[in-house]
Amino acid sequence: MAGPRDPAERCSCRNTDCLERPLRRLFEGLASGVAACPWPFVLVPLLLSGGLGAGFLFLPQRQANDIEGQFTPTGGPAKGERDFVGQHFPPNDSWRFSAPRLITEGTYAALIAVATDGTSVLEPAAWAEVLRLNATVHDAEYERLCARTADGCASPNPLLRRGDGEPPDLQNLSFPLNGSDFLGTALGGVEMDGGQVRSARALKLLYYLREDGPEAQDSRRWLESFLRNISSKLAELRLSSIQVTYFTSLSRQEEFEGNTKSVIPLFSITYFLTITFAIVSCLRLSCIRNNIWLASCGVLSSGLAVLSSFGLMLFCGVPFVVTVANAPFLILGVGVDDMFIMIASWEQSLRRKDKSSVKSLLAETYAEAALSVTITTLTDVLAFFIGTWTAFPSVRSFCLYTGTAFVFCYVYTLTFFGAVLVLNHKREQGNRHWLTCMRVDVGKDQAENCLYNACCIGSSSRQPSEPEGEHPMSIFFQKYYGPFVTNKWIKLLMVLLYGAYLGGSIYGCTQIREGIDLRNLANDDSYVIPYYDDDEKYFSTYGPRVMVVITESVDYWNESVRFDIESCVQNLENISYVDRKLSESWLRVYTELAKGGLVNINNKTDFLNKLTIMFKILPSFEWDINKTQDEIEASRFFIQTVNVTSAVDEKNLLNQLREAAKQCSIPLQVYHPAFIYYDQYLVIVQNTVQNVVIAAGAMLVVSLLLIPNPLCCLWVTFAIASVIVGVAGFMTFWSVNLDSISMINLVICIGFSVDFSAHISYAFVTSGESSANKRAIEALSLLGYPVLQGAVSTILGVVVLAAANTYIFRTFFKIMFLVILFGGLHGLVFIPVFLTFFGNFGRSPSTRSKKHELAKL
Repeated sequence: MAGPRDPAERCSCRNTDCLERPLRRLFEGLASGVAACPWPFVLVPLLLSGGLGAGFLFLPQRQANDIEGQFTPTGGPAKGERDFVGQHFPPNDSWRFSAPRLITEGTYAALIAVATDGTSVLEPAAWAEVLRLNATVHDAEYERLCARTADGCASPNPLLRRGDGEPPDLQNLSFPLNGSDFLGTALGGVEMDGGQVRSARALKLLYYLREDGPEAQDSRRWLESFLRNISSKLAELRLSSIQVTYFTSLSRQEEFEGNTKSVIPLFSITYFLTITFAIVSCLRLSCIRNNIWLASCGVLSSGLAVLSSFGLMLFCGVPFVVTVANAPFLILGVGVDDMFIMIASWEQSLRRKDKSSVKSLLAETYAEAALSVTITTLTDVLAFFIGTWTAFPSVRSFCLYTGTAFVFCYVYTLTFFGAVLVLNHKREQGNRHWLTCMRVDVGKDQAENCLYNACCIGSSSRQPSEPEGEHPMSIFFQKYYGPFVTNKWIKLLMVLLYGAYLGGSIYGCTQIREGIDLRNLANDDSYVIPYYDDDEKYFSTYGPRVMVVITESVDYWNESVRFDIESCVQNLENISYVDRKLSESWLRVYTELAKGGLVNINNKTDFLNKLTIMFKILPSFEWDINKTQDEIEASRFFIQTVNVTSAVDEKNLLNQLREAAKQCSIPLQVYHPAFIYYDQYLVIVQNTVQNVVIAAGAMLVVSLLLIPNPLCCLWVTFAIASVIVGVAGFMTFWSVNLDSISMINLVICIGFSVDFSAHISYAFVTSGESSANKRAIEALSLLGYPVLQGAVSTILGVVVLAAANTYIFRTFFKIMFLVILFGGLHGLVFIPVFLTFFGNFGRSPSTRSKKHELAKL
């Protein structure tokens, strides 16, 4: 019958290692299996990776880089609004095209002509070149495919309708309304003189093509041909009075899809840097104890994890988005971090148990390192899988691919890399050379020449190699850094430093900017960037022309209903972003006709039957009324927005318009194609906070289960919150917006903030030293260098992305750099200092029992 249970093994408020103990035994059992028969644990991961890697055959089918589909929230209100507008006001670009009435951005090519040397684009010389430019684009194929009005192809600019070749008469040219033409988006950089246009710096030409019917594919081909040839055509024109930038409705998507190709060459640089760092870190000036192959296999293990996980996800049909291309850089750094932890624990076991069997050595390594790696991997995986609960498909795909890769990375570290450790140890025990595996003379291994020691090839020897002494960096952490950071005055300084860090972070969080700028989806050297610059510089005064849709059938012939409609429209016009002078309402025009005695609008039959009178005067209004025989199912008006120049303006505009529509007694909705992208502002903060809070809670639960001390778990949770606040705050100072791309990185931040603090915290609470300062010093001496190695290796994994010419990848680097910097700062500075303040509260009661268990191995 079993004896009474040791009090140190019982679960209590101060001892929560009920799960930790069985896990230790499980890892010790796994270690015994790996040590006894290492080759299957080497070969199976290789074969499995090869099999799953076949999933890359499906990569072309799985690529999903549609910007709207991936970077706008699933189920965003604007998508439902677009469906409603499309159902009740279907466009027809074959004969009644109207750009403001489009339910999408349309299919188009755009040119912006800017007058050179500060002159006006309306001057004769510049205007003549504009006409030549227009003639070049307006070819026979465009004539066949163009979006049409009753007069032929829709004019690319209202000022070109006259067709006489002469510049507009400035004496009769007003702005932004010129008669019935709205010029706010057609002329830019306008200078006025007494209500008349004096000059204009820029002119925009929009060539719309058909996007419905059989001509849709031909229109796409025309745009592709336009992009291929426009540069050479502009060169042939030899324009001197204007400079031209161009864009098409395909440009943003094509440039975005090209981002992945631009980053592929960086993979080889990353792996070279990481392998080099791993080798240098593991390099020993001994031809026997040189761990070059150990380091290389650690990097290989991460590569196998990427191959297996990506192949599995592709087999399962998970969309491959361009953001997923960031994942291999991250996984490489994390895998090498785990490798350093395993090697550090293995070398500690070697020093403590010089003559022990390989089973005993690997069991102790797994009992210590595997549990620490388990904690960090579990928290990382949880963070990523919680990240799949977002409304952004691009974030979901990234989190699925990366979370699965972390699982494979963990499994391969404990199997493949553990087996490599065993094989490498057997080679060392046999005094075999690191490269040739030939036996080496003991005397030659002790030669004075370092280069000779590392590279010599000797004869046989039956004596095993001597165990290696402690690593110089571990000695540095133990003798110098540890005592330095636990000095009472230095601790006070660290507390003040942390206060400054936290203050700066909180201030940065209050200045955070939301939303993704669509120009950031293109390469820095893309032709679309100059176009965006010109558009922002000259055409940003007038924003989207917004549809105001009455979504249900109402009694328009009832005067009180018309009064309510007018009140609602006026409330919308009172918003600071709306210019009331530029609104367009068929009901206002109809009411004015009634005042003139042309129609009677207080009778249902007359109201409906006399609409044709208005349609003869203004035919376009017919497209704004969805009318059946005896009722109007839906109708729409238009309001013109102004000064929408930033993400904050876009967010405020959308919120104010929707709030005003919601307050209206008439069922209203507002819509513009740009609102599809504006919808991200409604959920980005909510999604980010939701994921961070849920993930942080999950991290706390995991820490409580696996770290044998509740107070230590609280410090780990504190580190999570602190690092997240720091990264969110300082990314503002580094000109990074809170969007779906940076949201991915904040999810990563949760896992990484656990990684650094958990290693040190776990070593602290399992230390057998008597005082808190000594336990902090021991924790730093054991894991300070591996944590530092892990931080450097992760930075090396992503540092090449700083050279990428794409915002997506540079943003990934910036936030990862902040995560690693602040995570390392917490793990190596703040957490050790804070843990010493709580002395005996940080000590695990089961520490001695664990050491006793290991001693019996």
